[in-house]
Amino acid sequence: MYALIPLLLGFILDLIIGDPHSIPHPVVLIGKLISFLEKAMRKIFPKTVRGENIAGLFIWLLTVSVSFLVPFGILFLAGRVSPYLSLIIESLMIAQILATKSLKDESMKVSDAVKTGDIELSRKAVSMIVGRDTAELDFSAVTRAACETVAENTSDGVIAPLLFIILGGAPLGFLYKAVNTMDSMLGYTEMPYKNVGLVPAKMDDFFNYLPARISALVMLLSGALLKKDVKNGWKIFVRDRYNHASPNSAQTESVMAGLLNLRFAGDAYYHGVLHKKKYIGDNNREIEVEDIERSCSIMQLTALLSLLIFGGIKALILLL
Repeated sequence: MYALIPLLLGFILDLIIGDPHSIPHPVVLIGKLISFLEKAMRKIFPKTVRGENIAGLFIWLLTVSVSFLVPFGILFLAGRVSPYLSLIIESLMIAQILATKSLKDESMKVSDAVKTGDIELSRKAVSMIVGRDTAELDFSAVTRAACETVAENTSDGVIAPLLFIILGGAPLGFLYKAVNTMDSMLGYTEMPYKNVGLVPAKMDDFFNYLPARISALVMLLSGALLKKDVKNGWKIFVRDRYNHASPNSAQTESVMAGLLNLRFAGDAYYHGVLHKKKYIGDNNREIEVEDIERSCSIMQLTALLSLLIFGGIKALILLL
């Protein structure tokens, strides 16, 4: 039962303080490690498809190893000093792993920018939370991109980390964040990342397969409690959950689109290259800026319900 205490404290801390920009974030350090290893592995292995695939494998293995072993070692040493010190440190680690507050805060910055009527400010705000090109987006596209990001990152930024923390504490949570960060940095289909990013992209698909589907189901439950259109949410989930290049991203996006009666996705530019994408959901109504806050409310309740469900299952297992 002791293992649940840092999870609960970390979850609460994340809701209160989020990710202050004044405090160095471990994920930034993971990102720097990935960049260093990418440069090093490209020098070591030949510039062939196979060589770059192997380079990507070594980048992945080294990054996840360091991301797991460093927090594990810190907690082990802290536990030798005092179990209370270990509890405090792990709680702070978990708060940094989770992204419930920061996801809402960054998304609401987009909402605030759209409300000013300044399209350049709106594009800049949304560019901070999406990977697509934003220079040509209009207000509707900016708003839609923000809602899609909240939907996708409900799994990647909140529910999946929660699940891995439940399974293996903060060290496994950081391992997951490393997997997710490598995909966001290297997992592109264009050169120069296409070959190096193959293993990171595939492993991200593997690690997120179950969490994405759990997140979608819990999101449906959240929609029911918030009196959203759950019937349509289920319909769009069943129909459109694979309308994405990733086997996981559309799981939660389809539920969110259905709950809000919106249409997500469609063609988008990444690094100047047009990516043809299927639509997710039906265009039942025009998107509005308030949909960003609605999507955040669904995300937050999904996070809380997941904490209760995961924590309750683990407590039951520990008591048996």
